[in-house]
Amino acid sequence: MAIVSVPDEGVRIDTPEAIQRFLSNFGIWYESAGAQAKVRADAPADEVLEAYRPDLERLMKRGGYVTADVIDVTPATPGLDAMLEMFNKEHTHSEDEVRFVLKGSGIFHIHPESGPVFCVEMFAGDMISVPAGTRHWFNLCADRTIRAIRLFKDKAGWTPHYVEDGIHGRYQPLCFGPAFIPGGQRKSQVV
Repeated sequence: MAIVSVPDEGVRIDTPEAIQRFLSNFGIWYESAGAQAKVRADAPADEVLEAYRPDLERLMKRGGYVTADVIDVTPATPGLDAMLEMFNKEHTHSEDEVRFVLKGSGIFHIHPESGPVFCVEMFAGDMISVPAGTRHWFNLCADRTIRAIRLFKDKAGWTPHYVEDGIHGRYQPLCFGPAFIPGGQRKSQVV
């Protein structure tokens, strides 16, 4: 389940209902499927898309999306550092950025027009739709692994439009989410 933090205010939100309420104030959709995967996270992309077809059709209808794909990023991904460099600076897109995380984790930093910068740390089972034109940037977490379904309105995908006065350098590109310690106890840090 996702974790939302507002670093400048020391706020942490970690229940699906509270996350949905908070993000909806900024036009961001969020859904949590929890740990209930419909297919193995490492299944071939066509099997993943087929397993999630009903959910994808619902989201595509809701947002006007026309295509979906599966992206796999691991430490072994060729050109990983260059790819991450494209998205870890404040930017916008001309269409929504939709991600449904299947495996791994990552963190969106959102810089709304009104309100403080906040972070949305995503885990398997989390879906987010960041509206077109929203200032944001993205980082992977420590394992540098994420597998996600992406939805697009334009089959060609999207390009980042960098913000000249971006504030991404003022925020740590770190994930602060749950860590598991021996014995199954869960601990987490408050940002």
